[in-house]
Amino acid sequence: MNKETENIKVLIIGSGPAGYTAAIYASRAGLSPIMYTGVQPGGQLTITNDVENYPGYPDGVMGPQMMEDFRKQAERFGTDVRYGVVTAMDASERPFKVTVDGTQTIVAETVIISTGASAKWLGIESETRLNGKGVSACAVCDGFFFRGKDVAIVGGGDTACEEASYLSNICKKVYMIVRRDELRASQIMQNRVMKNPKIEILWNHETEEILGEEEVIGAKVKNRISGEERVLDVEGFFVAIGHQPNTSVFVNQIDTDENGYILTKPGTTRTNVSGVFACGDAQDHEYRQAVTAAGTGCMAALDAERFLASQE
Repeated sequence: MNKETENIKVLIIGSGPAGYTAAIYASRAGLSPIMYTGVQPGGQLTITNDVENYPGYPDGVMGPQMMEDFRKQAERFGTDVRYGVVTAMDASERPFKVTVDGTQTIVAETVIISTGASAKWLGIESETRLNGKGVSACAVCDGFFFRGKDVAIVGGGDTACEEASYLSNICKKVYMIVRRDELRASQIMQNRVMKNPKIEILWNHETEEILGEEEVIGAKVKNRISGEERVLDVEGFFVAIGHQPNTSVFVNQIDTDENGYILTKPGTTRTNVSGVFACGDAQDHEYRQAVTAAGTGCMAALDAERFLASQE
C-alpha cells in the first residue's frame, strides 16, 4: 500500500459538474489540481439518461456522456483525475492533511469539496431496476419527458409539493403519494397542492411496487389504514423524500447545517475554514441542478486561486 505523502496546491474532492468545472478553471490557472472522483465518478448524472436542460447540448445528451465530456476537458488542461475516496481530513491547520482510501496522505494548500448529495430512495427493487427508465428523483430535470402524461410523486414535504406543482404544469395528472394523513410542507405549499385540480393526494398510502420491465407502466400502492391495494396508471414515477449530502467525512472539520450541507459565506464558496471551499450539491440544498453546480465549481476555483495569490 502507498503510504507516501504528496504535497499539492489544489485538491478537489469529488467529481460531477461542480468538481470538473472547478478542475477546468484551476488547471487553466496553472494550479495543477488533483481530483479524487469518489465512489461515483461523475456524480448523480451518471445515473441520468437524457439531459436536455444543460446549455450547449442542443439535442440533449446522456448523463454519463456529459460527465465523460467534462472529465476529458478537465484532463486536457492538466487535471490529474484519480479514482479514490477521501476517508479522512484534518482541517485544523494549513496545509490540510487528507487521507485517501485509508492509505495515502495528501497535503494540500487548498481543498475544494464537491462531493455532491445523494437522493433518498424508497428502497424497493423495482425502483432501482427502473431508475432512469421512468423513475426519477428530480422533477425539474426529467418532468419534461412526461408532458401530457399521468405521473406519480412520493413525498409530503416542501420539495414534494414544489415538484408536484411543477409537474402539474406539464403533465395531465399528478398522483401525490403521502404516507401520513397530513403534509409536512409549509402551509403555503400545502394550500397550493390541495387547491390544484390536477393533483390528487393519496393520504396514508405507500408504494408497493413500480410496474414495468423496460419502462414504467404503473405503480401499485397500498392504503396503510385499510390495506386496500390500487394500481395507478402512470408512466413517470418521482421520488421526493429528500437528499443526503455526501459530507460525513467533514463532520467536526467544516461547519454544516443541521442536515449536513456545508455552510458557505454568502456570494462565495468559502467555508468557515480559510483555504477550504465547497461547491455543488454538497452546499446547495435549494437548486440542485447541473448548471448551478457547475457555476459554483467555477466560483470555487476562482476563490481558491485568489486565496493562494493572497498567501504569496
